[in-house]
Amino acid sequence: MSTVAKLEYAEAQPLLATLPEWQYQKDRGGLIKRDFKFSNFIEAFGFMSRVALLAEKSDHHPEWFNVYNRVSITLTTHDAQGLSMRDIELARLIDDIA
Repeated sequence: MSTVAKLEYAEAQPLLATLPEWQYQKDRGGLIKRDFKFSNFIEAFGFMSRVALLAEKSDHHPEWFNVYNRVSITLTTHDAQGLSMRDIELARLIDDIA
């Protein structure tokens, strides 16, 4: 049984309003996604390294895709089968370092 509570869209909506760059999608029970663009690969990779350290510390790991200077991050909580506060909190941390 899941110990992480899933956020229903109505619960998540006010929280998502504080994350305007993140797009909510109903896929897989709910997820948020954001695309980042940097000036070059080194900046993109450095950003990914900082996010990896945050993710490891919080034991919540993003799905991501990287090509040269672009990074796409998807956050969802598999244990909750959708969006959870873990995703919201990690999105806020990611925004702080972006």
